[in-house]
Amino acid sequence: MNRFPIITVGGLLRDAAGNILLVKTAKWSNLWGIAGGKVEYGETLEAAFLRETLEETGLHALHPKMVMVQDAVEHPEFFQPRHFVLINYVADVKGAKPDVVLNDEAQDYLWIPAKEALDMPLNGPTRALIKVVLAGGESLWTS
Repeated sequence: MNRFPIITVGGLLRDAAGNILLVKTAKWSNLWGIAGGKVEYGETLEAAFLRETLEETGLHALHPKMVMVQDAVEHPEFFQPRHFVLINYVADVKGAKPDVVLNDEAQDYLWIPAKEALDMPLNGPTRALIKVVLAGGESLWTS
């Protein structure tokens, strides 16, 4: 049986007040993380990120910027043994703490300052992404 990595996209969404969006999902051991999902055949990474963000949160991501790529090979926090290649973005959304419309993949959401998010029970890949974004400062958010 051939097994290949699954290419996914996700990212930190920032509101007008500077908060980031976290979502809680059973797939990641009920830890807080980011919205995202699989890239479909023929879809660009950015298009997949915009689509997944809209499907999972009801929000339109603005000015997406790729920040990092992570490997998650049979990550112990994920509910099934999988090899993901995680393409991570940052993007803005309109308004301060806009309403989020979750699909059936997430159970809860919250808007929180990025520094405070590090005190939350985050999944490992999300924690790594937030640390990179905080280290990169405002330059990662500007186009």
